[in-house]
Amino acid sequence: MSDDINPQTSPFNPLPEGCIANIISLTSPKDACRVAAVSLGFKSAADSDTVWERFLPPNYEEVVSRATSPLAFKTKKQLFFLLRSSTLLLDGGKLSFWLTKSGEKEYMLSTRELQIASIDNPKHWGWTSLPESRFAEVAELRSICKLEIRGKIPARMLSPQTKYVAWLMYAPCHRFSGLDYPSKASIKFVKEDGTEMEGETTKIYIDTPNERFMAEGRSIIGIDGQLSWALDDYWYGIELGEFFIGEGVGYDVHIQVSETERLNLKKGLIIDGIKLQSRKDNVFSRLSVLRESG
Repeated sequence: MSDDINPQTSPFNPLPEGCIANIISLTSPKDACRVAAVSLGFKSAADSDTVWERFLPPNYEEVVSRATSPLAFKTKKQLFFLLRSSTLLLDGGKLSFWLTKSGEKEYMLSTRELQIASIDNPKHWGWTSLPESRFAEVAELRSICKLEIRGKIPARMLSPQTKYVAWLMYAPCHRFSGLDYPSKASIKFVKEDGTEMEGETTKIYIDTPNERFMAEGRSIIGIDGQLSWALDDYWYGIELGEFFIGEGVGYDVHIQVSETERLNLKKGLIIDGIKLQSRKDNVFSRLSVLRESG
């Protein structure tokens, strides 16, 4: 929308507020906030539930109903910015949810939501709590030869017509070793009847980025020119691949990370979860690669 709107000469003046609200709802959250600053009349329309309900995802009521803690809001605008500025824990704390600036849905699957091979064997895995995690528990790899991590999410829960990136969020601990061999990452669509629609497998390195990365806070460009690592405060993010959600009906998105070929001992890895982020959302807004020293 134009930066220069004169409330005295605006062609919107003769229109009823409801009509103005419908017009504003066809723009963006950023435009709605700018229009609200023009005049009191425009502010009333731009701040209305008619506008901000259009910016919220279609199933926002279902998402809010699954929240671990009740949300306090009076207007749809307040709800939008609440979901934009903080993460919402869902399903008893197994899933986290938030919105991008333009309203795309993003999620993170906790380790309790993932299927991890031998997770119930205390010789191989353990559960611990870390203040750096948004979840109550994270999984710590003690010692294992075959690493297999799987996650899935119904495509209908994601934003339609949106390209997503999947990230494995992890942190090495002092016993970290045995993961210098490439792991396989795959993302595929699976219909409700079990039919696989499409899929893609890439190689990734679950490793510790080099000292230069840590000192300069830079990303590392890896296989196929993709952003391999990013830093999100305490956690590393390794890109597992990307996928496009069309209408998102009738299928699930399956994500898998595995290293089962080189049967060496792997240990010292803490898994926070798998993050699903809109490609339109600047990766550095959530995976803050820049951590300036001093």
